Amino acid sequence: MSLKDKAKATAKNIEGKLQETVGNVTGDPQDQAEGKAKQAEAKVRHTVEDVKDEVKKAVD
Repeated sequence: MSLKDKAKATAKNIEGKLQETVGNVTGDPQDQAEGKAKQAEAKVRHTVEDVKDEVKKAVD
């Protein structure tokens, strides 16, 4: 996993957690849902990069 892609995915996850927390504090279900969606997107990005790493290891 490239460091740049990993950092982007981690930043997206943190952004999602913060947005979800703000939604919880303010009672805004839209912020909660958007925060959870960002966290899910970050998880997918991490998974894709992990698969790329495994394929690269298998090819090398």
